[in-house]
Amino acid sequence: MTNTWLPPREYIATLPPATAYACLYFTDAIGNPVQLRATYSTEAWQFPGGNMDHGETPWETAVRECEEETGIVFSGEPKLLGVHFLTPRGEDWHTNHIGFIFDGGTLDQEQIAGIVLDPGEHSEFRVLPVEEWVKVMTPANFARLAVIDRARRTGTVAYLESVPSVT
Repeated sequence: MTNTWLPPREYIATLPPATAYACLYFTDAIGNPVQLRATYSTEAWQFPGGNMDHGETPWETAVRECEEETGIVFSGEPKLLGVHFLTPRGEDWHTNHIGFIFDGGTLDQEQIAGIVLDPGEHSEFRVLPVEEWVKVMTPANFARLAVIDRARRTGTVAYLESVPSVT
């Protein structure tokens, strides 16, 4: 450790870069998670959400992305369910990626039926019991779902780390 003070601009240049995403976790009336299938991958089931834009807070991102991806205008209060830290995933994504997963609450059948997907981002949505999601998700994505669902059911906040496997 050095005792040399750096001006903020120089100090920031020494720090690892990071991007961030934020999303909302919804369930139906009996606690089944609602997820969207991304068009860029047949296995990428995810919560409504996306990457932060410049100047946005995580909460603003989650609410904006939810409306863009489902048509749902969320007006609830922010309740954090979990933070997800992902290390760099190779040359294509060479920064840390930090996720903020908020509780979107319960959607009734009318709200679920009214979901309007952006076809450029998602091809379908499903509502399934947690134990059924394991059959259609990658292990890493299912682990995130299970941890977030448990956090919601227990009233706790989850912390997850994802490190890409090296083959």
